[in-house]
Amino acid sequence: MSDPHDLERLRALDERLAKLKKAQVPEPKKADSHEMAQHAWRMVTELVAGLLIGFGIGFGLDTLFGTMPIFLVLFVLLGLTAGIRVMMRTAVDVQRRSMAEADQSARDEGD
Repeated sequence: MSDPHDLERLRALDERLAKLKKAQVPEPKKADSHEMAQHAWRMVTELVAGLLIGFGIGFGLDTLFGTMPIFLVLFVLLGLTAGIRVMMRTAVDVQRRSMAEADQSARDEGD
C-alpha cells in the first residue's frame, strides 16, 4: 500500500504548496492619495472650465449686442451650473467605481 514515509512527503509537499499559494495572493489595492488628488483636480478643472466658457460666451454676446452686464451675468451663472452638474456626475462615477472595486475585492477575499 502506502509507505509512511510517502505520507510525510505528501504532507510536506501540501504545506509547501499552501505557502506558495498564500504568497501569490495579490494584496488588495489601497486608495492612493495621488489618485484622489487627480479626481479632485479634475472636478476643479471642470468647474473652472464651465465658468470660463460661460464668461466667454456672455462677454462675447454683450460686446456684440452692446448690453454689457446682462448676458455676462446670465452665462456665468449658466456656466457655474453646468460646471457643478459635470462635477457631480464625475463624483458619482468615482463613487460607483470605488464601490465596484470594493465589491470585487470582497468577492476575491471570500474565495
